[in-house]
Formats: sequence, C-alpha cells, structure tokens
Amino acid sequence: MGADVSTIDPMVPVVGAPWSFLMHELSSSHPAETVLVLGGRGRFGLAAAQAFARGGWRVLAQMRPGAAAPEVAGVTWLAQALDTPQAVEALVAQVRRSGGASVVVHALNPNRYTRQAWKREAWPLLQSGMAVAQALGATIMLPGNVYNYGEAMPGVLLEDTPQRPSMAMGRIRTDMEARLEQATRQGRLRAVIVRAGNFYGRGRGTWLDLAMLTGIRRGKLVLPGPLDVRTPWAYLPDLARTFVAVAGARAAMAPFESLHFSGHDLSGQDWVDVLQPLARQQGWLSEQATLRVGGLPWPLFSLLGPLVPSWATLVALRYLWNRPHRLDNRRLRALIGSEPHTPWPLALEHTLRDLGMLPAAAEPPVHSGTARA
Repeated sequence: MGADVSTIDPMVPVVGAPWSFLMHELSSSHPAETVLVLGGRGRFGLAAAQAFARGGWRVLAQMRPGAAAPEVAGVTWLAQALDTPQAVEALVAQVRRSGGASVVVHALNPNRYTRQAWKREAWPLLQSGMAVAQALGATIMLPGNVYNYGEAMPGVLLEDTPQRPSMAMGRIRTDMEARLEQATRQGRLRAVIVRAGNFYGRGRGTWLDLAMLTGIRRGKLVLPGPLDVRTPWAYLPDLARTFVAVAGARAAMAPFESLHFSGHDLSGQDWVDVLQPLARQQGWLSEQATLRVGGLPWPLFSLLGPLVPSWATLVALRYLWNRPHRLDNRRLRALIGSEPHTPWPLALEHTLRDLGMLPAAAEPPVHSGTARA
C-alpha cells in the first residue's frame, strides 16, 4: 500500500533556482544564542519555544499570519507564511532585522496525518526550513520518528540501525532525511535529527486524548496494542529540553547528526498500573473496581480505510503497537550527559491537567523533571 514517492528525488539539489535569492554572503552580525522556531504554535513547536526561552535563549517563533500569538514569556512571534520562496525570503529578512538566529527548530507538519498530505506537504515544508537555516547560517534541528525502521525493526534501535521503511510515510520520511544529509555533505548547512517515540503532553491531538483516554472517566482505557508490548513515548517538555541541550552542544557535532531520545519505555500494563489508582482517586472508579481495557476497532479501520485516509494511516502503523521496540540514547548521553527526564507518573499527571482531566494545580517548577542516564 505504498505511495508513489518518485517526486522526492534524493539527487535533486535542495536549493534550486527558486531559492537563488538565499545564496548571497551570510551575515555574521547575529547573536550566537538565538533560536528561530518554525511552527511555533504547534504542540512541539510551542514546547520548544518555551524550553529555549527558559534555557536563556532569545526566541523567535514563526506562525501563520492571522493566528493568535500564544502568551509565552521570552518569545517574539513572527507572523509569516512559508509557502512560497518570496514568503521564505520575507521571513529571513524579518529574522535578520531582529538580529539573526544560529539555530532553526523545524516544527512544521502537514495539515493532516495522512499519506496523501505527507506526500504533498512534508518535503516542501522541510525544504522551506532548510532554506531559512541556510540563509541564516544556522543549524537546523528537527524531531524524527521511528517510521524509518519499518515493520522488521529490531527491539533496540540505534542511530545506525538499517532503515527499511515498510509504509509510505516511513519512505517519505527516510527520503527527506537523506536529502537533508546530502545538503550537509555539500556544505550548505548543518543539521540534527532527534528521533523520539509517540508524543504526549502539552496540548491535544495525541494518542492520549484522541483514543486512549476517551473513556477514562467511565472507567475504560483504550489500548492500541497488547498489554505486554513496550513502546517508546516522548513527553514533550522533556524532548524540548533535550533540544535545548543538544543546541548548546552543537559545536561538538558533525555537520549531520542523528540522535535518539529514549523517553519513557511503556507497556500497556504500565498505563493500567498508573491510571487505575488515579481513576479511583478521581472517583471515575469505585475503590474495588478495576479499569476496563479495550482495543481499537482495527477491522473497521481496515474496512473503511480506503474511504477515510486517516484510518488507513493508523492501519499502516499498527505494527508499531505489536512489535516491542525502544530507542537507545547512548549517543545522545555521550553528547549532553543525562537525558532530561520527568518521572512518568508525574509527566502523566501534568498531561492530564493540561487536558483538563484533573483539577488545575500550581504551575510546576521550570525543571520539574530529573536527568536520566
């Protein structure tokens, strides 16, 4: 069920004629510790903007024209589209007027989580981000996923684990990363990919609020896979803090780096063990009741996938819930020391509060987590 990704040709130069305006001499006047976040209103983009601001960086964050700018201390918002070369040029000009940037965080995503949207939008979005980073003389950083490794992936994923994607979005992502690496080899820019598991925390639109926790107030947990299969999860504030640490260590890195963020390695049973007492505490379950565990309607998703593209995507990714895997972070730790890590029960509590499922509490400390080896 693969998509035709022939339009993504790894041998086509990243910066072609439409981007020729960016090929002039780079300015050296920008400060060393300024970051530009592309897609700053998205889940990861906003978490990254907050983390860099709290880490002492000057933060510029791009958003769509007409969008409401979130109130985030230490963040300057730039309302600018990125859908044409002229729009990219305009953003670069804005950033230069603001003093430049030495790091660009690419947090732009296709509008829909479907094969078709990824094929149409993912590469142009990254191309825009690369053009901005190249023009500014900045390192581009972006989150990666495990789609690259495919259904036959081993249980432990290293940075040099062979990438054999088995579904369309994995092939698209692998080709994009290959083109990014090619650009670094040609000396156009520097790039870092930080690969992570399922995102959660800091906003809606994740597996938790869209599926797993939809019935939690009625005493039911929905699991996409078996109870005993362990998969990696990335708490966004921890991942964002990792980006800050990696950005601070970029001088010690090669022009192209791929790093693994371990995050939380969780089985379905781990979710039950933490959510069941919490559900009792909140009155969603009686003291003697147990949490009911259900699954997703996979046969229905398969049947209607041709009519509902987002369901077809879920079916294509189902193997991730059935195959145990984890991301080995030794290379990351060698670069930054311990990985930023909020204990999972605390991360889940913060997530439920963000979703409005638990009563509001006092704002947690800036660094509420620990560092994990």
